[in-house]
Amino acid sequence: MSWKPFIRENGVQMSWAVALIATLGSLYFSEILHYLPCKLCWYQRILMYPLVIILAIAAIRKERQIYHYVLPMSIWGAGISLYHYLMEKTDLFKSAGAACGPVPCDVDYINWLGFITIPFLALTAFVVITVLQAFCWAADRK
Repeated sequence: MSWKPFIRENGVQMSWAVALIATLGSLYFSEILHYLPCKLCWYQRILMYPLVIILAIAAIRKERQIYHYVLPMSIWGAGISLYHYLMEKTDLFKSAGAACGPVPCDVDYINWLGFITIPFLALTAFVVITVLQAFCWAADRK
């Protein structure tokens, strides 16, 4: 079985599921656990939340070429998440963390297994969406 028909049929829905889970997770952390988002978390939310709506509409309408709109947002989101994660876990950008605003960007609200933090979760979601949409793009090429 070729991967192209599977991705053509399910790529948008899988991307939507990842975006929805990421959005619900961020809302859980802020609204249920009362973790205050920092400035970089807000930027990541600004790029993730619309993806839920865009991908849902594309899935309902069975539009396959949505990658033109999703890829720029997911790539930017992955870049911001990577920067945020490096700020938390390395000394490369440590000095910028405290200057992030009222909530410092280098605070680890969660630290599962020593490396899984909220920016890591966001980075994972953005990368999965990017890879899925890149496969959708490749499947559409002749």
